[in-house]
Amino acid sequence: MSLRLVLRLPPLILAMSFPSDAAAQARQAPAAPEPIRYTLSFPAPQTHYVDVEATVPTRGRPQIDLEMAVWTPGSYLVREYSRHVDEATAMAGGQARPVEKTAKNRWRVQTGGAPTVTVRYRVYGREMTVRTNFIESDFALINGAATFLTLADDTTPRPHEVTLTLPAAWKTTMTGLQATAGGVAHQYRAADFDTLVDSPIVAGNPAVYEFTVKGTPHFLVNVGEGGVWDGQKSAVDVQKIVEAQAVFWGGLPYDRYVFINMITEGTGGLEHKNSTVLMTSRWRTRARRGYVDWLSLVSHEFFHTWNVKRLRPVELGPFEYERENYTKTLWVAEGFSDYYGDLLAVRAGVMTPEESLGSLSEMIASLQTTPGRLAQSVEDASFDAWVRYYRPDENTPNSTISYYTKGGVIAFLLDIEIRKATNNARSLDDLMTQAYAHYSAAKGFTSGEFRALASEVAGIDLSAWFQTALDTTDELAYDDLSWLGLRFKPEVASTKAWVGLTTAMPGATLRNDNGRLVVVQVRRGTPVFDAGVNAEDEILAIGGYRVRPDQWEARLEAFRPGEKVPLLVARRERVLTLEVTPATEPPRAWRLEPDPAAVDAAKARLAGWLRP
Repeated sequence: MSLRLVLRLPPLILAMSFPSDAAAQARQAPAAPEPIRYTLSFPAPQTHYVDVEATVPTRGRPQIDLEMAVWTPGSYLVREYSRHVDEATAMAGGQARPVEKTAKNRWRVQTGGAPTVTVRYRVYGREMTVRTNFIESDFALINGAATFLTLADDTTPRPHEVTLTLPAAWKTTMTGLQATAGGVAHQYRAADFDTLVDSPIVAGNPAVYEFTVKGTPHFLVNVGEGGVWDGQKSAVDVQKIVEAQAVFWGGLPYDRYVFINMITEGTGGLEHKNSTVLMTSRWRTRARRGYVDWLSLVSHEFFHTWNVKRLRPVELGPFEYERENYTKTLWVAEGFSDYYGDLLAVRAGVMTPEESLGSLSEMIASLQTTPGRLAQSVEDASFDAWVRYYRPDENTPNSTISYYTKGGVIAFLLDIEIRKATNNARSLDDLMTQAYAHYSAAKGFTSGEFRALASEVAGIDLSAWFQTALDTTDELAYDDLSWLGLRFKPEVASTKAWVGLTTAMPGATLRNDNGRLVVVQVRRGTPVFDAGVNAEDEILAIGGYRVRPDQWEARLEAFRPGEKVPLLVARRERVLTLEVTPATEPPRAWRLEPDPAAVDAAKARLAGWLRP
């Protein structure tokens, strides 16, 4: 295993640059349209602004229209990035030219017939997410959709060049973009706008670790190690994940890859074609559970290199950057990536089988305890991602289901279906690799095509199985767990009273609001739902006695299932008494474990599933 630290604080080199590959050189042939050239500078990064100068070819037109994307691929919500653009001005032919905003994300520039126009504007960036910009005195994370104006309605694949002018204290830029042929520090080239949007840039003084897999360079770029994050260990484990997934897919589809790991106390990840942005806490390498969660995130986002960025739903490309791009197959794009994120981490040796089963158990339990599974199909959840998934409210668990969660469980059950139908000769692995061979070119796949290919791989008609799993809200069946040598761990029946509210994490439905016990959400099918408790109610007393946030769980133990109990709440300053009838605490019935009664063949299948 080859691993070297390329850069630690304080860095002594100016930039990481990469030679252009043959494909990039071909895209830069003389016949290509004239590029748009950007210069990004950070004259006062502590103010959270990046200054952008864009030189745009006009072809002699008297006016041009510029647009900014309203969303970024991989994150299915219109985010209105243009709200952060300030002070747009233009120069052409040595004169100031009028700039008029014609839509929320469009600007019209009068060129005076000049062959190019230089547009200057500022972008504010202080939103710590993987899909937005964040700029401060120490570093900048730049995402393309949130930063770059481009020619509107330009259907020609036009190169876009980016040069970064850094503050004196910053020495390094890292991105998946190709370095320009001249080798100028911090200067990059994208073959088209899609590539520009798909290539985040980080600037500052990160610690950079380089390793090679199958002759291909990879870089783990850690921003904010702070003497706490174990960079060396994390780089070694990321390399193992890359190696396992290269084996799974049969190779690597890029000439280099960049993991941008923002250790900034944020959360989340976003996939790109030859890079990813991750956000985490610096303390994650200090505790096993937190570190395993980070490794799972790395594996999930890296799996997207194939599943989504190349093997994609037909609706997700070519992209429409000014409106929603609806698809019903995010259960494959995200759910299957969730499933394989953990499974391939086990095969890579960075997660134990027990940890993987624990994570899968949590996924199943989350699905089976979410009332919305009976209200919304997983394909409808995918289609509604644009209006629901990223805008959860107190009723979300009652009305929707996550395509991540249900998609991951569907992947697990489909894997068993295929294995059982083929006497373990084929699996979901074969479906994914064959789908990649069929649909990773320009077109992408439809839901029907993916279902048909699954039936072909399994050698049986799975259409009815898919209809139940994808198109309806019927419960999923777990009847074949024993075939894989698994079972749900038997639970001793509880006698404790349960009303459907808890302060325990994860899944807390009550919060401590400066000493006030406040309801966060009320789930359908619980005693408090039936009693008429509302989100944002403050619970004052139960059973006639005051209850503080730290007393809630213990106080419930004083009551019996079936006993009618008065609950005193304050709702918008009005005090109400509601009557709640506790039920018996539901068992934790969804924890997977190896079946101690499994036959040898089932035990062998379980071992092969985890480490084929």
